[in-house]
Amino acid sequence: MKVGIMGGTFDPLHIGHMMAAETARESYGLQEVWFMPSHIPPHKHEAGATGEDRLAMVQEAVKDHPSFGILDWEVVRGGVSYTLETVISLQEEYPQYEFFFIVGADMVQYLPKWQGIEELVQRLTFIGVGRPGTPLDLGLLPGFIAGRVLLADMPLVDISSTMLRARAAEGKSIRYMVPDAVFDYVQRSGLYGVQPRSAD
Repeated sequence: MKVGIMGGTFDPLHIGHMMAAETARESYGLQEVWFMPSHIPPHKHEAGATGEDRLAMVQEAVKDHPSFGILDWEVVRGGVSYTLETVISLQEEYPQYEFFFIVGADMVQYLPKWQGIEELVQRLTFIGVGRPGTPLDLGLLPGFIAGRVLLADMPLVDISSTMLRARAAEGKSIRYMVPDAVFDYVQRSGLYGVQPRSAD
């Protein structure tokens, strides 16, 4: 089975994440895409959600998609999580699966700096999804990496989690920029400075 891994802090998960996962799934015939929230040290940014809240938001967002799932390993494990360590564990747990790691265009250019990238590209294929203002030029990468990166085009949506946290803190709406289930969770939980609202 071909499985895509969609990593990220998802603080919060937004429609750009969902579109990237769906684009990668459809473009390369992935049977499933597993969203994997990464661990965030407490000091990273004060307004951020906890690992438990981020897991819950992702779970709410993906539960109705038949091909989307969630992988909680990095949040549960805590500490510094390197992608290589997680991929090795995944391949030991699911030796019959072929894994693809889905990344945004900005991350594609940073792949040469990833811990253990030489081994990573031997273990899986990356799918780079286009983002606004960030051209995907595989010619800028070393050949051993470029040969293991597939490209997928999606409608460009200029939304980031950083921008959404700032909007929420300013009292501005993030409705329609995040999945409805995530918006409801933020409202109920009072994340990112939103005044908590009880469920109807």
